[in-house]
Amino acid sequence: MSAQPHLTVNGFMLIDAPYSALNMLGQVEGAATENQVAVKNIQRAGQNYPYVSAQALRYWWRNALEAERGWEMSPIEREKKIAFTQAKPWQYEDDDVFGYMRAQAEWVADVDKKTGEPKRDPSGEPMLKKGKNITLTRNSPLKCSPLVSVISQRPTRDFGTMSRQDGDPVPYERQFYSTVLKGIFSLDITALGHFQKSNRTGFQNISEEGLKLAEEAGASVADGFATISLDERRKRAQDTISVLPYLSGGANQTLHLTDVTPKLVVLTVLRGGNHLFMNIAKDERGNVQINVNALKEVLRAYADRLETDVFIGRRSGFLDEQADELAGLAGAGDGLPTIHVGEVNAMIGEFTSRMTACIE
Repeated sequence: MSAQPHLTVNGFMLIDAPYSALNMLGQVEGAATENQVAVKNIQRAGQNYPYVSAQALRYWWRNALEAERGWEMSPIEREKKIAFTQAKPWQYEDDDVFGYMRAQAEWVADVDKKTGEPKRDPSGEPMLKKGKNITLTRNSPLKCSPLVSVISQRPTRDFGTMSRQDGDPVPYERQFYSTVLKGIFSLDITALGHFQKSNRTGFQNISEEGLKLAEEAGASVADGFATISLDERRKRAQDTISVLPYLSGGANQTLHLTDVTPKLVVLTVLRGGNHLFMNIAKDERGNVQINVNALKEVLRAYADRLETDVFIGRRSGFLDEQADELAGLAGAGDGLPTIHVGEVNAMIGEFTSRMTACIE
């Protein structure tokens, strides 16, 4: 399986953040006021671009899957400064989709040193003992970038006071911004639901004991691989993409109530691991635009590697000035793949139903 090109969902999204502070850096040392909280931002060419970390986005995504699709999340354990999930991807969907790393002891047969035979308990079952420590790791099939502002920003400094208590008011300062955030993500639907036992770093998804437990749970096991059922693999992939319209979260929702659901999405399945849509949004004199020429160019270049049609969803009220231009992409021709353009939820729903046919 590793020698074959993987099929990956390529996704792009824009999130409208008109007055927002979705991911905070914390207090700023040396600031003019003692209680100053800044937003996370990165610099490029001397300009500031607010962002939401990929970790925060994945947290929203997990919560949506739990709330909207009823996923039972892998319980977290903590040892000193280390926290880890159960590393049971055949049982917990989020271990499969989001990946994990866990060090644990491998259980092996307790062998009698004199006879060389396994020791047995009173019932006749072989007795086990802890063997060497192994590290189970799984690269996340779901990968995503941070959500980064398309437009450079100078965050607004908002001053306030806590003044309901007796005595002098307590001043504070915080930042927020008005922008559109862009992000890309991919879902490796070939790797989804497949777990291997290998000594290669990053490929030891499952232990020998795990193979047995996965088989008992209904997975197919052969040659050091465990594979869950086709129906379950398709369901996990469909669930993962279908919750995009229900993402919620972010800091300062009490004060800003930012809707973090995508207002524009582009979706397709690509043969290979590259991402096509990194550079299709641009800053046009302080306004966000989809670079339609760049989108056409990359779709023509990779048309022979697309396993599904391309689906573009846009929410009315967002990028209305490009509505006709985007709608004009619908159909096929001029070297382009078939493109569908419509409302965000409808396009996500139609894409996920087509996507499952790629999972075999």
